[in-house]
Amino acid sequence: MTRRHRPLPGPTDRLVFREMTEDDLEDMAGLLGDHDVMRHYPRPKTREEAFAWIEWNRRLYEQEGFGLWLVALRTTGEFVGDCGLTLQEIEDVTYLEVGYHVRAELQGNGYATEAAAACCDHARHRLGAKRLVAIIAPDNQPSQRVAEKIGLAFERNAISRSGESVRIHATTW
Repeated sequence: MTRRHRPLPGPTDRLVFREMTEDDLEDMAGLLGDHDVMRHYPRPKTREEAFAWIEWNRRLYEQEGFGLWLVALRTTGEFVGDCGLTLQEIEDVTYLEVGYHVRAELQGNGYATEAAAACCDHARHRLGAKRLVAIIAPDNQPSQRVAEKIGLAFERNAISRSGESVRIHATTW
């Protein structure tokens, strides 16, 4: 059986994307288990939850043709984090969202912005999306800046499915 081709965001000046695999568990568990990376989430994820994260994204690749992809440095292959597209429901509306996580020690280098911009372009030009959002915790100013840099302006405050207050940043093409 041949695997159907699923396009990835193109490489950027510094980054490359690929689908996550079970072999990425160590890197993803370290990323999602880091208190600094997950400070705007209810809590860091356990190793088992990181494995479930990988499996969720693998299902998304099959079902939707996208998900969060693993991001690495183009020159060395060093693991940077994850970034990509998911479907998220807020107040009974399903949105295409761009999401990103960068290793704590690599934050502040513009990697989230570079990766998210590539995913934004991918959504618009490869997937034909007409709208893209970022759903961000109100106190997560670094992620809000990333969203604004890639053209997602603050649209409104909302309540997530888990009952948390969030900010919706969005663009429409």
